[in-house]
Amino acid sequence: MRFSLKLLLLFGLAVAPAWGQQGRPLTLDSALQMAQRQNLDLVAARARRAIALAGIQIARERPNPTFSFGAARDTPHEFVTLDQPLELGPKRGRRIELAREVGILTDVEIATLERQVRRSVREAFFALALARGISQQKADALKLAQRLHGIAKDRFDAGDVPELEVVQADLEVSRAGAGYQVAQQEQKIALNELDTLLNEPAATDWELAGALDQLPPRLTLDELAARAINTNYELQHLAQETKVEQSRESLLRAERIPNLGVQFGTDFNSPNDFRVGPRGQISMELPIFMRNQGEIAQSSATLRALDSATAATRRSVAGQVGTAYFDLDARLTEAEIYRTTLVPATERLESMAEESYRAGKANILIVLSAQRDVRQVHGEYLNSLFNAQSAFARLEETVGVPLD
Repeated sequence: MRFSLKLLLLFGLAVAPAWGQQGRPLTLDSALQMAQRQNLDLVAARARRAIALAGIQIARERPNPTFSFGAARDTPHEFVTLDQPLELGPKRGRRIELAREVGILTDVEIATLERQVRRSVREAFFALALARGISQQKADALKLAQRLHGIAKDRFDAGDVPELEVVQADLEVSRAGAGYQVAQQEQKIALNELDTLLNEPAATDWELAGALDQLPPRLTLDELAARAINTNYELQHLAQETKVEQSRESLLRAERIPNLGVQFGTDFNSPNDFRVGPRGQISMELPIFMRNQGEIAQSSATLRALDSATAATRRSVAGQVGTAYFDLDARLTEAEIYRTTLVPATERLESMAEESYRAGKANILIVLSAQRDVRQVHGEYLNSLFNAQSAFARLEETVGVPLD
């Protein structure tokens, strides 16, 4: 029985009944949602939100007062004072604003990691689908080689061909069996990579729902480029870095206003004058020499550098989106050519070669060559499907938002 094109198109993500596998159902969407909840890299990154919130709490703190007690031989002999620094100007508000912007930058970095994990999970999902598809292909190739071996044995028993052809067919069976065993091991590797990303036990198996040949839609380049300007993670990070630096510069300027130190207390035990008497004092640092000139100049230079980096990155992102878009378009075109032209042609050639050999009109080498062509083209077709899915994942990460 010849390879079925329909079977090859639909095998990819469902567990092959021939293997007797019964895994947990898993769609691409559920895998992505599971990774959002369970991926350990994301869990670790989200823990940094608590650090950012603590930074805001620190920024809200006010300076503590200082209590002093003194005793001297001079009069008055004892005194107590309370010294309270008072922040003048908008320093505290600027400090809180900076802490909040740093917290938002942390959220941007977490969102960036989420997009990277999304791409990794999508690629791992379809890598497992590819590995299972190749295993199914190798299993079909083994059946085909066994059938050819049976034909060669029947013809040898009938005296139509020499024993050499039986030996050649037997060698092809051994080669196909070895390929099938290797494919099964590679499937285990792909399964383990997906389980790791989903933070599931290594023994967890999945019954993937869908099909490897369910290719993503074709999108327009102009729309993707426009969306990337607002959602690309590099541009978002630079934009938030700019806000952080602007808040830092505002804080540096606010800190040029000196704080006021207010001191009040009581003197005790001044013989012949008084037993208890009030005392008070105010102090203020004079901003003569240090007024954050260097820090403000550094912050301004950083802002100019961020502006230049943003302009360069905006142009780079447009180029990256274009490259990823045309790569996806090429991969989709390649997969379509294999599906409509190359796979049917090689299957037809293999079927004709087998029938000719069965009728005694061709030798076994022709059949073996046709079978190898079928295996090669089917393997290239599967890889073209995976390459299309991988190119879509890369485009989606570059744009910065889900595209399906």
